[in-house]
Amino acid sequence: MPGVSRVVREPPKSVGATLAQLGPGIVLASSIVGSGELIAATTVGAEAGFTLLWLILIGCGIKVAAQVEIGRHTLAWGRTPLAAFDAVPGPRFAGRGWITWAWAVMTALIIVQQGGILMGVAQALAGGLPLTPAGREWNEVQDAAAAARIAVATARRSGNDPAPAAAGLAALEAEAAGLARPPDDAIWAVVVAVATAGLLAVGHYRLIERAAVVLVGTFVAVTLLALVLLQFEPAWAISPAEFASGLVFAVPGGDPAGAATRTPLATALATFGIIGVGASELMFYPYWCLEKGYGRAVGPREESEAWGRRARGWIRVLEIDAYASMLVYTLVTVAFYLLGAATLGRLGLRPAGGEMVRTLGAMYEPVFGGWAADIFLAGAFAVLFSTFVAAADGNSRIIGDGLALAGLVPDDEGARGRWTRRIAVGWPLVALALALAIRAPVAMVLASGVAQAIMLAALAVAVLCFRYRDADPRLLPTRGRDLLLWVSAAGFVVVGLWTVWEKFSGR
Repeated sequence: MPGVSRVVREPPKSVGATLAQLGPGIVLASSIVGSGELIAATTVGAEAGFTLLWLILIGCGIKVAAQVEIGRHTLAWGRTPLAAFDAVPGPRFAGRGWITWAWAVMTALIIVQQGGILMGVAQALAGGLPLTPAGREWNEVQDAAAAARIAVATARRSGNDPAPAAAGLAALEAEAAGLARPPDDAIWAVVVAVATAGLLAVGHYRLIERAAVVLVGTFVAVTLLALVLLQFEPAWAISPAEFASGLVFAVPGGDPAGAATRTPLATALATFGIIGVGASELMFYPYWCLEKGYGRAVGPREESEAWGRRARGWIRVLEIDAYASMLVYTLVTVAFYLLGAATLGRLGLRPAGGEMVRTLGAMYEPVFGGWAADIFLAGAFAVLFSTFVAAADGNSRIIGDGLALAGLVPDDEGARGRWTRRIAVGWPLVALALALAIRAPVAMVLASGVAQAIMLAALAVAVLCFRYRDADPRLLPTRGRDLLLWVSAAGFVVVGLWTVWEKFSGR
């Protein structure tokens, strides 16, 4: 197994020692607080209001049992995660299993998603640090128009006359319509992509990644604070009835933000694939477990009782790690969703196109006023950039594993490491080409979400296969955990088939 030496350790027994061994899930949680939460979950809130809160909660909570089973299988059998998925029974093409081919298609759309994230990073930088006079003028007009929209909506919700603010908004929108879009975001996209590739090439991006995680944590705290403070604003507070309406199974039929090419449900199903632990994160979660040393601690597979005891102990640590991370990303995702529903949904704004980041920033204006733009731009940059770097790092590992599995590169640790580095360097450059060619960041993010939602159905088959075909009798889960796994697998199949129907039925 790559990256696993033959040094073993007994599992921790005390609470403090167990907490000290947590890590892969938290790394995963910090890396996934990005496009799924900031862009996709917020967009669902903007389109559907509070109605689909139930689906967001299920999307976060239902995946953890499958996550644990995939990690359990990796520790039990010592196979690389992709090799384990490749061995799942089913059709094979060109020597590779059907899940491997599905993963390849999903990964192609993930790089499209990364182009959307890169453009989001560039928009945040262009909004805070314009590079051209045209960019500065654009920002001034767009910022003034965004503030005017908030003023109009606040007046209406407070029962005041919105006419004065509406007149100013009309003039600003007319002025904005007459401006040509400046090149600042494209320039920043090039700068960020090239700089990221350089950092990944020399391996000095870890310090920046740590700093980004700190900034992400700060931004998440600010988001939670904004949601709390919103409750003290009579015009914007979320009522108990509104919150309760989101917990009742219901499907919105229209788009409160206006006519759209997709329904709010289609957006939500795409979001389901990438919020919390997405399909791709489920597949490379075991790599982080190996990096943390869980596989090394368990040691090479043996028939001895000592090995079984160690494996059970470290699987328990893995379970705690996975459930702790679930609590973190569920809280964050719900916060972004509710803030989007309470502000953008009521304003009739939907994040899209070149003004995605500026539109998202409107969520914070009812609470922070003029400070909102600076707070949001810094936070959006940290969230999206950390996701961009983490995706390059994580996906390069599993792609390197896939190349070795296909026999395209030597199947040894040194070769995997070299190819992992090369793929990581090329990742942001391919994302840049897609960002500049497509220039539709929300659609790019949701395209990956659709692929990952469908991929969840394939992973349902895999985790049940791991549990019932490849189970080690010494490491069997309890009946309660088995029930959770079946609920998780059933949910994956339903969402995968529902996504296919919603996407391709032509409705």
